[in-house]
Amino acid sequence: MSRKPKVSFEQKLSAVKDYLEGRKTQRQLAKEYNVDHSSVRQWISNYQAMGESGLITSSKNTSYSQELKYTAVKEYLSGNASKLDICKKYKIRSTKQLSDWVLKYNGHERLKSSGSGGKPIMTKGRNTTLEERIEIVKYCLEHNRNYIETAEKYQVSYQQVRSWVIKYDKSGVDALIDRRGKRKSEDEFTEMDRLKAQNKLLEARNRWLEMENEVLKKLQEIEGGRY
Repeated sequence: MSRKPKVSFEQKLSAVKDYLEGRKTQRQLAKEYNVDHSSVRQWISNYQAMGESGLITSSKNTSYSQELKYTAVKEYLSGNASKLDICKKYKIRSTKQLSDWVLKYNGHERLKSSGSGGKPIMTKGRNTTLEERIEIVKYCLEHNRNYIETAEKYQVSYQQVRSWVIKYDKSGVDALIDRRGKRKSEDEFTEMDRLKAQNKLLEARNRWLEMENEVLKKLQEIEGGRY
């Protein structure tokens, strides 16, 4: 039996127009329609990306190509855009859908199916040394940016791993130095140490890029019907 949507198409359209024309705020609309603030943001994003059709609740799941899923997930993991921005760009109907793809990409389903024998995903971080952060980023890159697996292996949080990898991508190995307070060992990080760490991480990143190219090539072959 199909579930009746809480808010009709007409109500969503009216809400979006009220917001875009400056009559009501997102917070006011969320209260009026008894929905989360995030739902209103999603309606607005869908309307801006897909027009009125983006507000229609379909009884069938929207189909997305493997390449689109892969591209959207990688863009989110790179830290260059928010989930809502990515959904708008690729016409994905909900941030929850994107979140599901991210979890699948990072092996969440495999970990979940492992039952009680699996290790829990850490939500709290811990203090780490510079050497540990370099090793963690290296491992993550070598394992296809699997943040969950890396977090489990090194007993740090998912958020920490993702943050360190994004910082490294943007600013190199120096971005992994913790400059809060006075950490003598990290302040004494020499140019030779920096070069060694940079080479180690570059090798891991290059291996990841090679895997990326192979996966994209395979996806293009699948989408092109050659397989």
